Amino acid sequence: MPAYMIFIREKTIDQKELEIYWAKIRDTLEGHKIKMLAAYGPQQVLEGMKSEGTVIAEFPSLADARKWYDSPAYQAIIKHRQRGAIYHGLIVEGIPSEPPQM
Repeated sequence: MPAYMIFIREKTIDQKELEIYWAKIRDTLEGHKIKMLAAYGPQQVLEGMKSEGTVIAEFPSLADARKWYDSPAYQAIIKHRQRGAIYHGLIVEGIPSEPPQM
């Protein structure tokens, strides 16, 4: 089943660190099946606090999402994201695209 990685930026701390992260993130995606579904687009808050931005990426599975997140390439740059802003990140497993056969 697909899995969705969601990162919500709550507060920027150091813009320069984020810019370093953004300059390097694309290289970490090579060799991984990732479909970007949303990245810092306009948002309408229905409940709770407004965030500075949200990224949603689709992976073939939870294991594939963790494989990218835990990869040496991503782990080498994660410190820049963590120094640059406060984020809330999670992976959620999707549901089958077709209902089960009965």
